[in-house]
Amino acid sequence: MFACQKEEVAYPQKPNILFAIMDDVTYMHMGAYGCEWVNTPNFDRIAKEGILFQNAYTPNAKCGPSRSNILTGRNSWQLEEGANHWSYFPSKFKSFAESLSEHGYHVGYTGKGWAPGVAKNEDGSARDLLVNRYSEIKLTAPTANISNVDYAANFDVFLKDRNEDEPFFFWYGGLEPHRGYEYGSGIAKGGKEVSQIKDEDIYSFWPKVDSVRTDLLDYAFEIEHFDKQLGKMLDQLEAAGELENTLIVVTSDNGMPFPRVKGQEYEYSNHLPLAVMWPAGIKSIGRTVEDFVSFIDFAPTFLELAGVSEEQSGMEMITGKSLTDLFFAEKGGKITEDRNQVFIGKERHDVGRPEDQGYPIRGIVKDGMLYLKNFKPDRWPAGNPETGYLNTDGSPTKTVVLNSIYQPNTFKFWKESFGKREEEEFYDIANDPECLNNLASDEKYQEKLKEMRLELIATLTEQGDPRMKGDGNLLESYLYSDKSGVNFYERYMSGEKVNFGWVNASDFQDLSKIETYQQMKDGGNAITIEKK
Repeated sequence: MFACQKEEVAYPQKPNILFAIMDDVTYMHMGAYGCEWVNTPNFDRIAKEGILFQNAYTPNAKCGPSRSNILTGRNSWQLEEGANHWSYFPSKFKSFAESLSEHGYHVGYTGKGWAPGVAKNEDGSARDLLVNRYSEIKLTAPTANISNVDYAANFDVFLKDRNEDEPFFFWYGGLEPHRGYEYGSGIAKGGKEVSQIKDEDIYSFWPKVDSVRTDLLDYAFEIEHFDKQLGKMLDQLEAAGELENTLIVVTSDNGMPFPRVKGQEYEYSNHLPLAVMWPAGIKSIGRTVEDFVSFIDFAPTFLELAGVSEEQSGMEMITGKSLTDLFFAEKGGKITEDRNQVFIGKERHDVGRPEDQGYPIRGIVKDGMLYLKNFKPDRWPAGNPETGYLNTDGSPTKTVVLNSIYQPNTFKFWKESFGKREEEEFYDIANDPECLNNLASDEKYQEKLKEMRLELIATLTEQGDPRMKGDGNLLESYLYSDKSGVNFYERYMSGEKVNFGWVNASDFQDLSKIETYQQMKDGGNAITIEKK
């Protein structure tokens, strides 16, 4: 079928590939998806001249694990230590970038590659999963917290370094809009106004206040910086005569760095932007595709287009499925029958729980529903209160949400982002994308819940997930690659001054001193207050 496809559409055997990945963006915050307060003309151009995907998901909504999924074509639970954030990347797993380099591609990257973590070869020598780093050329950044790496200038050097007629793969890893931000930069330097953020632009699990609006505009300003650099790269490709035969893929690694999004496994955590353009290969342009796409599908796609079989690649068995059937289709909408679901989950993300524990989750998205299994619901989902809920980056929005715990009329904001959860969660994301109405105990949904639960168990068992074999402790036993994270909770509680630079000092909460509002009844003002 692949040979017939190639003959029919006459695409080049080895296209160039530009993979552009933002750091922490939820899918709806691009112009092509209808967002009016973020300007992304270059992402929008790629969608208009290529394909805009409506259902692209990362299996794991955190930087390191998500990038591991991309590079290997395997889910987190199939990657041993690679399931975790701040991990040692297992030497047994090869990246598709390494394989492309071995098969005639000029390979490199700028900005953020696979991170955070440590990758080494079997002999202990240093290893770069993206082969060649190009980040030496700097610029004067718009703010002190935006990276000073001149992404486009480094891409230009990369292009000049390759041999004539040598195909290339380049990873543009923007460090934006990762935290932290320069507060008010969206207004002061981006020319934005607080009034641009309407009430409907603020998720209902955050207070609708100006500090949150300002935070969102700062987020938008950083996305726009990424998009401007992308535009320069498109110009460089056009000037070099390479735009026609370059597959351009633009996405993000996980959802926005705000409470209840990044690091969790909800709709806005894992559902990400994806636009693809390739003038020489994708002929039916301007299409919107509704098939479900997982990030594990990128690796087999790139290998196939480069003419590298899985056997030739030297990679462990790839779970993902090539996207070429969607690239070369002549229609939009729902194209295939079998791309109707994605599997998501997480293990250990940031530090801050006793005994370096994680918050293991597995889930499935299908038929407009999201089913989640929380394996350790007795734990705090965003990290422990006394260590600052370290799986949520510090921000003005986080501060506002944390302060909401003190009043009964705002308590729900704290509970929805930081409170403990049920063992099972079930959401109608077609109508409740914020995932606030848990239907797991609703009698009307029991049959569908059971169906999705069984499908999740069957698939993960087939994929060798240790949790399906009762071996979940193995995934929590792996050490942090950053030694400062080992035994963080115990060291902090003993009085040691430990590094927690990604949160604010005000994020740390002693719940024993807080009157928490444990029960809130609908209708009237009946509120039961319990002191923990």
